[in-house]
This record gives sequence, structure tokens and C-alpha cells, in this order.
Amino acid sequence: MKQVSILFAFLLIAVAGKAQTAEDSVKATINTLFTAMKTSNPDLLKSAFADSAILQTITRNKEGKTIVKTDAVADFANSISKLPKDAADERITFDVVRVDGALAIAWTPYKFYFNGKFSHCGVNSFQLVRFNGEWKIQYLIDTRRKAGCE
Repeated sequence: MKQVSILFAFLLIAVAGKAQTAEDSVKATINTLFTAMKTSNPDLLKSAFADSAILQTITRNKEGKTIVKTDAVADFANSISKLPKDAADERITFDVVRVDGALAIAWTPYKFYFNGKFSHCGVNSFQLVRFNGEWKIQYLIDTRRKAGCE
């Protein structure tokens, strides 16, 4: 009986060690977006977003003034679908991930490569919501620049 108890304890430790945390689940959803971009898969891309998601970029207009450009997720997915596989390669690092109940944030610096060549860098700021146990990107805003991309 003692051997069975020890075996059961080891089994519980092994399962607990492999259990996915909320932070891991948030990262997985975000990684789904970038896998979809790299594989030119619009359906996979759309699956990472909530139905009412907002997608924005901070950029500059022709006069050099800061503006915020808004894109529809469907339009973004459509543009990705037209790219060859491996053309859009955004490489991120998870700098900050925080979770509180059904709300999560992630701050992910990135470098973007197009057709294997460096294009730009910046930071993504994600807001995610857990709907029915599944994380979805509700809001994504990013910066884009060519300088200071060490």
C-alpha cells in the first residue's frame, strides 16, 4: 500500500508539473497569431481573436504626426492569406504577461522580417479575455520603427 501511495504522489507531481498555467495559455493564444501569420493561414489567425476585437497600429502620417490606424481583423487575415508561407515572420519575446481572472495583458517586443529580410521592430500590447475557458485577443495595438532595433 505504501508503494501505491508513493507512486500516486509521484504521478500527482508529474501532472502538476505539466499543467498549463493561465500565463502559458495566454502565450499560446498569442503564439497562434504569429504561427498563422508565418503559415499564411487566415482561419487560424481569426481564431486567435475575439469577435469584437480591435486591431490598431501607432504610426506617423505624411506630416510626421502620430496617428492611430485601425484595421479590421478580417482585412488583416485576408492580407495575410495572400502572402506566401514564411513571408511574414514576426519574432516576439514575452516581456510582461499578467492575468487577473478573465483579463490578461501581454507586452511583447518584436522584430518583423518579410521574405527573410528585416523590415521593422516595435512592441505589441495585447489585451486578452477568457471566453468559455479560452483566451482570445480583444485588443492589439503596436508600434513600428526601423531605428533602435538592436
